[in-house]
Amino acid sequence: MDVLMLSRLQFAAATMFHFLFVPLTLGISVMIACMETAYVRTGKPVYKRMAKFWGKLFLINFTLGVVTGITLEFQFGTNWSRYSAYVGDIFGSLLAIEATAAFFLESTFIGVWHFGWDKLSPKAHAASAWLVAGAGNLSAIWILIANGFMQNPLGYEIRNGRAELTDFVAVISNPWAWNQFVHVVSASFCVAAFFVAGISAWHLLRKQNVEFFTKSMKLALSIGLASTAIVAIQGHAHGNLVAKLQPVKLAAMEAHWETTRNAPMYLLQIPDEKGEKNLVQALPVPSLLSILAYNDPDAEVKGLKDYPAADRPPVGITFIAFRLMVGIGTLMPLLMLFGLLKRDTLASYPLYLKALIFAIPLPYLGMQAGWVVAEVGRQPWIVYGLMRTADAVSPITVAQAGGSLVAMLLLYTLLGAAGAFLMVTAARKGPQDA
Repeated sequence: MDVLMLSRLQFAAATMFHFLFVPLTLGISVMIACMETAYVRTGKPVYKRMAKFWGKLFLINFTLGVVTGITLEFQFGTNWSRYSAYVGDIFGSLLAIEATAAFFLESTFIGVWHFGWDKLSPKAHAASAWLVAGAGNLSAIWILIANGFMQNPLGYEIRNGRAELTDFVAVISNPWAWNQFVHVVSASFCVAAFFVAGISAWHLLRKQNVEFFTKSMKLALSIGLASTAIVAIQGHAHGNLVAKLQPVKLAAMEAHWETTRNAPMYLLQIPDEKGEKNLVQALPVPSLLSILAYNDPDAEVKGLKDYPAADRPPVGITFIAFRLMVGIGTLMPLLMLFGLLKRDTLASYPLYLKALIFAIPLPYLGMQAGWVVAEVGRQPWIVYGLMRTADAVSPITVAQAGGSLVAMLLLYTLLGAAGAFLMVTAARKGPQDA
């Protein structure tokens, strides 16, 4: 492997591992704030116990997210120094704002929340919980604005051989970033909902702390159904934006080779990237691809053959990841809807409770697949239409790139094992040890 491939593998591994912790942090922090608000409004101790128990799992998850996020950001200097030099005026300023305006706020109020149970009034403590949740999601805004620039670069001019910021408002109002923010944050609520529902189901099957985990389950089911619906609706809107701004990515997502009006969507496809065709192409739904892409059954959808091979993303990976994301996104609301309809008699449905336990990884897989579509589908560009990934890699040796990759994988394996052990142990113990 060359330096480029090793650096891409390292960044992909670091990003995907880090993103195991980010969505749960975003979603469960809001759920904990809701629990604390319920405690303030009702005075029922069960809601305080809920906030403490789920808060312990949140803290473990948050700590691992911080550690992996720091190493991820260092890679922009170590493995992608040419990228940092070229767009650092824009990208670097956004990451700096995220760290100083959002992350520090979140970290500060996590300390207030964790150590303030017996020192603050219930209202003040609930306010600190909301500040933690708000700061975490504010952090996501700045990260996704930075990613939005990579997907749809705005507000810059090329000066002195690099991209320099000329319009900060254009950068922070980037429609791609805000579409992506709604999609990612609503999906993060799905992660949190399935996480809480799955652990609650495990305890309900064993008839442990029934009132506690029934209330947790009902909150998770309500938030889960709402968030899965938002993901689906907003996903369609984001697909329209992809069709407009990155039509070659849309073509790769659908293995669509020929430019076509009234483009159908095939329910059964197997792409052949080398042959520039589909080996299998069956069960067409007339005009569905045109409708999904442009909300117009007569719309023309560009095919992959309209673009030079060097400008196309890897079709197989993008195609499979997109279908995995959509399939999971279709299954999740059905699971949440059934549970919400049967919320008062869940004990009568042990198979459903078992299914929720095994469904905990579903939204994680869906989000990982979604990021594969977003990032692999943008290739060969690191900044779409502006800078190619091959031009962004650092001038380092294969030994340096390979050695750091192996070291990072070993470190992340240890962190992952430690994190999984702590999370599983705390989840199994239940609220008594919160």
